[in-house]
Amino acid sequence: MNGEENKIYNVLIADDHQMFVDGLKALLRKEKNIQIAGEVSNGADALQAIIKKQPDLLITDISMPGLSGVELTREVKSRYPEVKILVLSMYNDREIVSEILMSEAEGYILKNTGRQELSNAISRILGNSTYYSNEVLNIMMTRIKRQKKAEKNTSLLTARETEIIKLIMEEYSSEEIAEKLFISKRTVDTHRKNIIQKTNTRTLVGLLKFAIENNLAEINQ
Repeated sequence: MNGEENKIYNVLIADDHQMFVDGLKALLRKEKNIQIAGEVSNGADALQAIIKKQPDLLITDISMPGLSGVELTREVKSRYPEVKILVLSMYNDREIVSEILMSEAEGYILKNTGRQELSNAISRILGNSTYYSNEVLNIMMTRIKRQKKAEKNTSLLTARETEIIKLIMEEYSSEEIAEKLFISKRTVDTHRKNIIQKTNTRTLVGLLKFAIENNLAEINQ
């Protein structure tokens, strides 16, 4: 698992299925730079644990007693936006996936995922990126295609800005984008600022939402 070399990341688990939690902890203990900060079985306890443990990453289920995973995600992002969130659930319902994306969780994968994808998701999120599995992205794309949309927001963007959004979604850095497009890094940074203003997005997750809504996100994770 990547991330800053030699840095230990604290992970809090919120899930009311003990057998699953035990299996998840067994997988996480194999990662050198992951430390399990604690485990809770409901959303209310998760909020208290975040205050005490100050985790880098919260891994949460959707269905829990009391405060649901969706409500928990909203609360955490509102109160502690620096805490990254990975939703790990059996739910693949379009409405739930949409709610999680709108609440700006950094990732969403299904519980039937393999160990490698889970490791990739955690690594990407701790590396200040996002990870929505192919299945989850397909659910969102299907939902959006069924909606009647007004004039596309992409009309606000230049061809170059659209090209740069696609590269950002493919996780190219500003330096890599500059090299690929044969322009300076300063020019790329200027384009990024313009993109943020035009799309009215504040975070990478917000930009991901815009990209999905406008068919700019490639499903190739």
